[in-house]
Amino acid sequence: MEDDAPVIYGLEFQARALTPQTAETDAIRFLVGTQSLKYDNQIHIIDFDDENNIINKNVLLHQAGEIWHISASPADRGVLTTCYNRKRGDFIQGGNTDLSYHGKQLPPPHGDAKGKASDSKVLTCAAVWRMPKELESGSHESPDDSSSTAQTLELLCHLDNTAHGNMACVVWEPMGDGKKIISLADNHILLWDLQESSSQAVLASSASLEGKGQLKFTSGRWSPHHNCTQVATANDTTLRGWDTRSMSQIYCIENAHGQLVRDLDFNPNKQYYLASCGDDCKVKFWDTRNVTEPVKTLEEHSHWVWNVRYNHSHDQLVLTGSSDSRVILSNMVSISSEPFGHLVDDDDISDQEDHRSEEKSKEPLQDNVIATYEEHEDSVYAVDWSSADPWLFASLSYDGRLVINRVPRALKYHILL
Repeated sequence: MEDDAPVIYGLEFQARALTPQTAETDAIRFLVGTQSLKYDNQIHIIDFDDENNIINKNVLLHQAGEIWHISASPADRGVLTTCYNRKRGDFIQGGNTDLSYHGKQLPPPHGDAKGKASDSKVLTCAAVWRMPKELESGSHESPDDSSSTAQTLELLCHLDNTAHGNMACVVWEPMGDGKKIISLADNHILLWDLQESSSQAVLASSASLEGKGQLKFTSGRWSPHHNCTQVATANDTTLRGWDTRSMSQIYCIENAHGQLVRDLDFNPNKQYYLASCGDDCKVKFWDTRNVTEPVKTLEEHSHWVWNVRYNHSHDQLVLTGSSDSRVILSNMVSISSEPFGHLVDDDDISDQEDHRSEEKSKEPLQDNVIATYEEHEDSVYAVDWSSADPWLFASLSYDGRLVINRVPRALKYHILL
């Protein structure tokens, strides 16, 4: 098989939640959460064997409900969070359908502490889980499908959203010790401290969107810069920045997109740069110090753009996934930390005068679409880079097709050499 050929895996379930393994590891691992109304939902642990170009998978049962969002702890390979749907109607039968894991009870949907709601309104909850110890390492081969049974997750704690509404997503403090997370619930941004080995989530502080209408967060990201004290959120067509120390708003980009903002991501190497995407089919790049206009706009997709992700090591590489069933890899070199093809950092230059004269004769490299990937036949709801291999990424479409691709070798060597 060619080195750049995609590797495709079918989950046999609808799915839209994808995250890479983020805790320090050499294993190329992705976690995928399913959405099924008929069967118990699952988390598929996907380990990619790069040498042999094959996928090994293990399955965990997630009986709590359909998974809308999944996120892995940056500090503990076995810990993850999910946002999942539960119906109020699930509780009308009393205790029989209440779900418990290892003796811990999942919370009833908010609105009735006794769980005796009479309607079937779907509510989105969030919880912190631990996978079985033997699956943490990422070196396991797939079990024999004919004899294997899915293993169960251990519920560590739930994030109590009784007073706050539907959970949109949960984000971990980057590069932290795995003890701080932020959840977005309707119009609330909630900062949690995980205590007692993540078995208890204590609400440390919170803030709310104020304004007319039903304001709801759609997504959020925690900045790896500024000592991890800033979070960016999206609601409707607006982007906002928050200081986690005071939970106060520090910038606001109104009408960032013409329609709903779906996702955002921070440039890992440029502290003020932020990318966003949305239902106007556009991807926009912002400098949060001057939010009147985007620094750059991409218009390569023909339908809603659900996901945007910067490469963790080479920030000129930007991935997007869309309802047009395509994944696009763009080279945004002109607004990257390497606009001249190498890292611009005067502190590392021994002869700065020679450096300045040399730069005057150079023009920034041109931005372009590197590749368009069309292995999907349904809406691509999630794309993400491997945290173990900067040249490898995964994409997930609603029909349960996971595709693992690599940055083209020619571009890889051009960046490295």
